[in-house]
Amino acid sequence: MPTTADHVAPDAVARAFAKCRASGRPAVLPFVTAGYPSLASTGSLLPRLAAACGSIIEVGIPFSDPIADGPVIAESMHEALLAGCTPAGVFQTVRAVRAQVDAALIAMVSVSIVDRMGVERFTRDAAAAGFDGLIVPDIDIEDAPALRAACDAAGLTCTLLVSPTSSDARIARITALCSGFVYALARVGITGERSESPDIAPLIARIRATTSLPIAAGFGISTAAHVRAVTAHADGAIVGSAIVRSMREAITAKRSPEDAAVELVESLTRS
Repeated sequence: MPTTADHVAPDAVARAFAKCRASGRPAVLPFVTAGYPSLASTGSLLPRLAAACGSIIEVGIPFSDPIADGPVIAESMHEALLAGCTPAGVFQTVRAVRAQVDAALIAMVSVSIVDRMGVERFTRDAAAAGFDGLIVPDIDIEDAPALRAACDAAGLTCTLLVSPTSSDARIARITALCSGFVYALARVGITGERSESPDIAPLIARIRATTSLPIAAGFGISTAAHVRAVTAHADGAIVGSAIVRSMREAITAKRSPEDAAVELVESLTRS
């Protein structure tokens, strides 16, 4: 059984991508909102999602003003906050189940939360809980070196976002500050499901020209066809809104939201 110490290292992320490559299946990185519909639900879901995806799970720490998140994720964060979810509660939940989660865990968190706690304290507490890395989607690039240094000191990976509108020079600057993997935005705008597959190839090529790190693409990925289209070029596909929506629909239908999330991820990894 894995322990927290087994995972709190940048190598955990590299191993996760290598594991998917070796198995011949796409690396699907599910995103879940911590505390939605409850922290108890999150705690029971994480080990099951790990078994379903076998790679990396993004755990969103709720924030009152999620800038880039679409309505599905934003509403889930609002409900989690109303229920009293806090970063400390997320850390406690992850710590309690970490030994059962055979996947890398990445905290997706607003820079406002990191700044409120202090970057050294936040990274230290995240690592102690069992997280392997951070994604901070709204950090200014000028502030990113301090975040990267704190992540390095805590044994966490540091992932930043690259947009299709970024210049080549900016892409190189961003990827130089990343460790673990790079998050490529498959589309411009806010998160949420789309019907058409994203044309990710040009952006992935531009990113690969600057780094040897794995690249995972997200924003608007919700179907097996999307996963196939994205992983033909990127190393992984990030799925968020579709998972949270499946959980919401299950709650409305008085079904298990955990079952719904796992079933969706299993269907996507079979693609």
